[in-house]
Amino acid sequence: MQTNDISKIELKEMVKEAVAAVLLERKDLLEDALAEAILDMKLGLAMEKTDSGEYVSEDVILSKLSEDA
Repeated sequence: MQTNDISKIELKEMVKEAVAAVLLERKDLLEDALAEAILDMKLGLAMEKTDSGEYVSEDVILSKLSEDA
């Protein structure tokens, strides 16, 4: 069985080309990933803004969640 050895530089170039091809053909993947990242950042910022440093027990959280159900 014959194996083809490729250098690190060649492998890096192949991966770059593959990623670029996917992003060109499937722009929706990048758009979705960016949208999710932005939502995650907004959620994190909102959590930091409202963090009072007070501990809330699991029971309190679960009761609040069950009220909405």
